[in-house]
Amino acid sequence: MDNDTLSVERTIAAPASAIFAYLSDAAKHQEIDGSGTVRGTRGDSEPLSIGSVFGMAMHMGVGYRTRNTVIELVPDQRIAWQTTGLGGLVGGRIWRYELEPAGEGSTLVRETWDVSRDKQKFFLKRSKIPAANQAGMRRTLERIAGLVER
Repeated sequence: MDNDTLSVERTIAAPASAIFAYLSDAAKHQEIDGSGTVRGTRGDSEPLSIGSVFGMAMHMGVGYRTRNTVIELVPDQRIAWQTTGLGGLVGGRIWRYELEPAGEGSTLVRETWDVSRDKQKFFLKRSKIPAANQAGMRRTLERIAGLVER
């Protein structure tokens, strides 16, 4: 990973509003998670808004919890949250979804993992995590497509 972001894209045969409904409802994140690490949510219920805070029960070898704060939100166009753990001592990575019209009722969905503000950026970029995240992000977009495509 040479820069601070990693993105995957997929055109999904569904309107942005249908896709955004999943992204902006933290309770549905376990359903769309392609990494297999999300075990559940806690905190704000749908719909998320700027400043919303929601927690995630996660598992990657061991169980852990994250705190996620919505930092960007334009309905049906973009949503991003910043993830931290251990009371803010770790993390800072940003998960971002951007939705663009792709014609005939389809939407180009771009998921980005951004470590530019992450406290462990140096180590994350040099680990196997970027490759694993890229594969998980592809599966996430595949899951979203399976839920919303007509």
